[in-house]
Amino acid sequence: MNPLKRFKKLIEIDKRDITQLFIYSILGGIISLSLPLGIQSIINFIQAAQISTSWIVLVVIVVIGIAFVGILKIMQYRISENIQQKIFVRSAFDFAYRFPKMKFEQLYNKYPPELANRFFDTITVQKGVSKLLLDVSTSLLQIIFGILLLSFYHTFFIVFGVLLLALLYFIFKFNFKHGLSTSLKESKYKYKVAHWLQEIARNHLSFKNKSTFDFSLQKNDNLVHGYLKEREGHFRVLRRQFIQLVGFKVIITAGLLIIGGLLVINQQMNIGQFVAAEIVILTISAAVEKLFAGLELFYDVLTSLEKLGSVADLEIENKQDKPHYNIGENGVLFELENTTFKFPDADEPILNNINLTIRPKEHVLIQGENGSGKTTLLRLLARLIEPSSGTIYINNTNYNKYCIDEYRSKTGIITIQDTLFEGTLVENLTCNDPHISITKVLELIKIVNLTEQIKHLPLGLETLITSEGKQINSSMAQKILLIRTLLKEPELLFLEEPLDKIDENCAKNIIDYIIKPEHNWTLVVISKNSYWNQKIKNCVILENGQIKK
Repeated sequence: MNPLKRFKKLIEIDKRDITQLFIYSILGGIISLSLPLGIQSIINFIQAAQISTSWIVLVVIVVIGIAFVGILKIMQYRISENIQQKIFVRSAFDFAYRFPKMKFEQLYNKYPPELANRFFDTITVQKGVSKLLLDVSTSLLQIIFGILLLSFYHTFFIVFGVLLLALLYFIFKFNFKHGLSTSLKESKYKYKVAHWLQEIARNHLSFKNKSTFDFSLQKNDNLVHGYLKEREGHFRVLRRQFIQLVGFKVIITAGLLIIGGLLVINQQMNIGQFVAAEIVILTISAAVEKLFAGLELFYDVLTSLEKLGSVADLEIENKQDKPHYNIGENGVLFELENTTFKFPDADEPILNNINLTIRPKEHVLIQGENGSGKTTLLRLLARLIEPSSGTIYINNTNYNKYCIDEYRSKTGIITIQDTLFEGTLVENLTCNDPHISITKVLELIKIVNLTEQIKHLPLGLETLITSEGKQINSSMAQKILLIRTLLKEPELLFLEEPLDKIDENCAKNIIDYIIKPEHNWTLVVISKNSYWNQKIKNCVILENGQIKK
């Protein structure tokens, strides 16, 4: 979808509000341009050198007209504010909905937090669309209505007006593609600079070293240089537009003044009409200036829509329209039949023709060397990724027949990439799930040996945790993630190195709790901890993407 189509789609969503805004603009434009006619009549009455009732009435009408235009403007601002709020809300929920639903391959080789930075372009779209609707639309209407009004004074103004509109169109057409192209290139470098600053902030301890510090500045210099180069290219387009604007205003002013002056000299217009025409000319001139200023803003809005579209265009998981199966209450029988998975840019599959059966409520330990495919197998079972070929069956039915949301609602998973989010400790534990009791939370806190640590926090469970849990130790963070997963009481429990940062004795107690017979979950674990081997007899060993016999 190109930027113009994105803009059209954005406008169509709020078509009703925008239509109302345009109606107010048209009314305001008509009233504003009728004011010169009133002023013309007032001047004619003043030339009579006496106060009359008609003169007073006209003055009152003009003042009321100005006040009414102001009221229409206030109403337009209210509609514009509503549109801005809707754009922000839609964009926020679109991002929040899409990231968890995106297909794995869409985010492969991408850094999701950097993609999330695109959200800031929502602000540009908010302000830009509002200004375009208010100022640019009003300016365009003022130009059109102004030329129409001038045509009432003499037919020659009609020809002149048509020529001016044609000139406006060609200036826009001549600059648009190049202006949009340079704006997109500039924005690309802007995000590169922002992402590199984000990388420096994320690795700020690593960049304290003199050599790495110099490297960070050098790379930043290269990126900033690229930005300035592209920005300068965009500025050249804007400068050319400004030069054309000046020329356009000169043509308008000179042409209309000369025409008006000649008409007065030839007594085809009176002095009142000439003054009114000059007011219209000044209005048209100011409107043209706003129109060209809005063109730069139009580039910014289209560029921002393209950046937002880079997230919106990423494919999300398909919603099943047809009737689908639910897991039920009798557990899950997994069967992998010749299942293969290959990363998008890989020459060889990471998993190759895997055949595996996992029975309901069975405990399975997955082991193997780094790169053997352990994580990939776990994520296939958890339905975080889809196999490249082969089939996965759940309870003797192709797993694609099962509702993915219902499946995940019964799944608990910890991956090595999981971190805490910014929020209170209790939010990180329960995600504000109303079905989770505080009694159950405290019970699990005791089992993982966190009671004393939480007790000594001034705010206890209401302690604010920063992003990624930077202010707490890695052992406590891992325990919080484990509690969050266990609180759901899932039927399927997938754990990837869940205890590697926890001391040995505490880890043993947690393992003993997880494998208790009274828990009804099917358990699949990836871990190097030898205590799992003692407790779980069913061990799957992977080697080069295949199950070792």
